Amino acid sequence: MSDNLAPVFSGFRTLSSPQLVSLSGPDCVAFAQAQFSNDVPSLADNHWQWSTWLSAKGRVLSIFQLLRVDAQTLLLVCHDGGAEAMAEQLRRFVFRRKVVISHATTLVASGALAAPTKARGAEMHTFESGVIELDVGASALARTLRIGPSQDDAADAEAEMAWRQSDLRLGLPRLVDTQREVWTPQQLGLDRLAAYSVKKGCYPGQEIVARTHFLGKAKRSLALVHTASEAAAGTPVTQNDGNIGSIASSAGGLALAVLPLELAEGALQVNGAPAHIEQLLEGLAR
Repeated sequence: MSDNLAPVFSGFRTLSSPQLVSLSGPDCVAFAQAQFSNDVPSLADNHWQWSTWLSAKGRVLSIFQLLRVDAQTLLLVCHDGGAEAMAEQLRRFVFRRKVVISHATTLVASGALAAPTKARGAEMHTFESGVIELDVGASALARTLRIGPSQDDAADAEAEMAWRQSDLRLGLPRLVDTQREVWTPQQLGLDRLAAYSVKKGCYPGQEIVARTHFLGKAKRSLALVHTASEAAAGTPVTQNDGNIGSIASSAGGLALAVLPLELAEGALQVNGAPAHIEQLLEGLAR
């Protein structure tokens, strides 16, 4: 791993970025199926999957964990915040469906760079206290996320950086507002997370996603890049004096960049300094 990885923390730390959206009611699964990119009805109770909400043009608005608590309760863990705005936008599409959408302000997330005690893979575990445990790691990088009632614990900047960098190492883009509605799921490498389906029925952007998949038109995808200093999202990646891609997500000296699938010979640069591609860690798909 890079020498610029933020110091590893021990135990659970409160994370400020993840926010939760709740979908409840008899039609919540059908509503989610019509709006999101993954196959919600096939998801068993007490399991979760990665999913996305796309624009009509097939660009990613949000990447999130979709938790199926039961047949009438879904929770979306939005790792880059924006839960209130997302809930408000989703309500515009409810029409006559029996579903209640809200920003779950009474719930917070805490993370640990350690294996979960009960949750395994896509199967989550709910403790007697009501806290939900999720396995959000891989064999090379164990991680646990817990969702529970709000606490007074303040978020820790050092822990936040370590967690964010671990997301990038596992290929989970963390999108700031300027990067929403910019990239297709394929460009963000979301096939690595099994975050979208090309087999399910209609959802916003589905036609573009399916066409890109079946016609093999994706020419760019995600790469993990070690930069000399932190590069803001949107910063160009250059090679041989020309722009070849862009930073989609960054944390300290690590970044996820959208680059051509076939790179020419020549060193990469970001902000005029050398940048090096590193291996993404596998195993975050659910």
